[in-house]
Amino acid sequence: MRFMMIVKASKESEAGMLPTEQQLAEMAEYNEQLAKAGVMLAGEGLTASSKGARVRYAGSKRTVIDGPFAETKELIAGFWLIQVKSWEEAIEWAKRVPFEEGEVEIRQVFELEDFGSGEAVQHHAQLRDQITKRSVKA
Repeated sequence: MRFMMIVKASKESEAGMLPTEQQLAEMAEYNEQLAKAGVMLAGEGLTASSKGARVRYAGSKRTVIDGPFAETKELIAGFWLIQVKSWEEAIEWAKRVPFEEGEVEIRQVFELEDFGSGEAVQHHAQLRDQITKRSVKA
């Protein structure tokens, strides 16, 4: 089962403040634990929403909205993508994140099998395989 652990933004992350050397060291240690356990698929921090944009869809109309965005509590500052055996294991990993403050949201990632076996699902599986082959070569 794959899960995304979503790091919620803070006033500091939205202000563009980078983690301290100690915070970076603690995160590196945590990431190393995830990697050694074989559960970490990806993990990255994101720049502040002032450097981002949103695209809003209304029928065929597309509207681009430049950041920053006001509601910090709705923003994402980073993520981990992990693969574990259960919901409980995902929660245990989230509890070990070395934050003194903040919030991490945990969401299970849909697998293609969750959508059945139709033609569109097969097409998605082929695309996934192509992407995997490209990333292995890189």
